[in-house]
Parts: sequence; structure tokens; C-alpha cells
Amino acid sequence: MGIIYQKDKRSGITYAYESVSWWDKEKKQSRSQRRLIGRLDEATGSVIPTDGRCRKDAERPNKPDKPKPGKRTEQPIPGEDYRLLYEKSLLEKRQLQSELESCKIRISELETALSHVDT
Repeated sequence: MGIIYQKDKRSGITYAYESVSWWDKEKKQSRSQRRLIGRLDEATGSVIPTDGRCRKDAERPNKPDKPKPGKRTEQPIPGEDYRLLYEKSLLEKRQLQSELESCKIRISELETALSHVDT
């Protein structure tokens, strides 16, 4: 087990990784695995713990439990009137359907006019 420092060329940040190496007898090759420890502070030379998303361990917010997909939540999202949103989407759907029908009628009229011009 060892510590490896690797510099990110895009951001210029040097990260510290814990590296564990072992010998794979089947493939007859050495294998290794790295785990991010944190970023290197250039001024002091110390490693600042991070999770890899530019946040320190102390700054991580506690995430609320997300509902699993397919399961209904007990409480509706505050500030959302779902009935109003549903009615609005139905109105929009009706408007788009009527617009589509008028476009279909116009296309058939143009095709008829074009067929009379060709003959």
C-alpha cells in the first residue's frame, strides 16, 4: 500500500490516492486499485480530504432520502397544484391536436391543387 500523487492537467490540482497492489496468479500480472484520499495543498504539502467533487468532508450536506422509482410519496411537493398542471397540459394537448388537424387539411388541399396543376 502506498500513496500516489497525480496532477490533473485541466485544473492543475494534484490529487492523492491510496494505491494497493497485488499479484494475479491466473493472469500472471500485477494488479492495482486506487482510492481517492483528497487533494494536495500546494502551500503546506498536506492532503485535504475530499470526495472527488470539489467538496471537503465537512461541507457535505446530509441528503434527504429520495423515494424509490415507482413508489408514491406520502406528501405532495409543496407549492405544486397538480390539478392545475394537469388541466393546463390537457388544454395544450387539445390545441396541438387541432393545429395538427388543420395542418393535415391544408396538406391535402395543397396535394389536390398540385395534382390539378400537373395534369
